[in-house]
Amino acid sequence: MGEISYDIEVEIFKGNRCDHHRVGETYTYPEDMGKLCPWLLDSINSMVRVLQFGGSLPWTYKESEYEKKIDPEGITTEYIRCPDPTDAGVVAKITRKKRVTPKNVGWA
Repeated sequence: MGEISYDIEVEIFKGNRCDHHRVGETYTYPEDMGKLCPWLLDSINSMVRVLQFGGSLPWTYKESEYEKKIDPEGITTEYIRCPDPTDAGVVAKITRKKRVTPKNVGWA
């Protein structure tokens, strides 16, 4: 049996008027966090922490473009809006994917 951990990806889901990000860009956590605008990074930081430890927020935004998946055994998504007060309208989609990594793989 392996140790459970998660892969976290951040995708720019919405926001065509942003000077820093473009829709469709993807970033991995934690490797690419220095590439995110500080405002966006600050707004997603708490949600990334929740997802890292297996949590999720209970609301699902059913029948909207932000409808979430909540599957502790697979893929879970959350959406976060950047607090930039302009009309940039950036929304990030944060995806958590469960993975299993072997603990001690070797010859007995």
